[in-house]
Amino acid sequence: MPDEPTLLADHTTLRLGGPARRFVRATTDEELVAAVTAADDAGEPLLVLGGGSNLVVADAGFEGTVVQVATRGISADVEDGEVTCGGAVVTVAAGEPWDAFVAHAVERGWAGVEALSGIPGSTGATPVQNVGAYGQEVSQTIAQVRTWDRVERRWRTFAGADCGFAYRWSAFKAEPDRYVVVSVTFQLRAASLAGPVAYAELARALGVEQGQRAPIADVRAAVLALRGGKGMVLDPSDHDTWSAGSFFTNPVLDAAQVPDGAPAYPQPDGTVKTSAAWLIDHAGFGKGFAVEGDAGRATLSTKHTLALTNRGSASTEDLLRLARTIRDGVREAYGVELVNEPVLVGCSL
Repeated sequence: MPDEPTLLADHTTLRLGGPARRFVRATTDEELVAAVTAADDAGEPLLVLGGGSNLVVADAGFEGTVVQVATRGISADVEDGEVTCGGAVVTVAAGEPWDAFVAHAVERGWAGVEALSGIPGSTGATPVQNVGAYGQEVSQTIAQVRTWDRVERRWRTFAGADCGFAYRWSAFKAEPDRYVVVSVTFQLRAASLAGPVAYAELARALGVEQGQRAPIADVRAAVLALRGGKGMVLDPSDHDTWSAGSFFTNPVLDAAQVPDGAPAYPQPDGTVKTSAAWLIDHAGFGKGFAVEGDAGRATLSTKHTLALTNRGSASTEDLLRLARTIRDGVREAYGVELVNEPVLVGCSL
């Protein structure tokens, strides 16, 4: 009998998505490149899958090859217990779970990623989105990114300065079908204290003034508690965590476009970043909102208005219907177009 098809719902944090026509699990860089190259040589559609935390996959599934990046490994230029004033240069395999690496760094007194604790997914995905939270972004510590270039069929290593990083953006996101991230190298400081706490909510949780510093272990613990309170730390028993994290990015607008009363964070180029969660809430979509007639299969999180969740029986189309309703409602209320953060595979808003 033929093997049962692999359901992508079993490999995404939303727990949504139909079958893959072909599914390959790559545990080494060589297996990863071989699987990618075989699909490219055959002219097949290809989906490179990490932790599945930033994907919305169609109910019909994926009519092509899915390559799951399951590589592992963390290597540093210093020995465990060794302390140097220059910190550590740490290379992490793309398939290494991100939060496991953050925990590893904090345990060893390497500072620079502690505010990114609790974010689901794989390390290889972090430079693509320039993942950020609580005042930190991975771009602040990335020294280089090693990739396989599917167009030129060769290895390419990008220095951090050449990655085109911006808010939730990178050169890799700009050409999503070109680069496969194989490993990420970070330059981390040797420090017992984190950098100045930039995020007001985190400063309050730590009991320090904004701009003051706190021990990196305390920052990690506080971030995990804050994210947990918002349903942003994965828990199989909590449907508020059956999500893709923040579904919409925070809009970056001209100052005149920011609605009265909305949070406003001036950017270096003169634009202003505002809060997608504020816009959603004030447009009338509160925590737990569900589209009328959908029987609550997909709802906003009951803890956070920026997360769209699968309550256990949703389809991808249920989730997209909810996303469209919210996007259109915010546009109607404020003239602001919300942009989805997760990658949509075989479906669209």
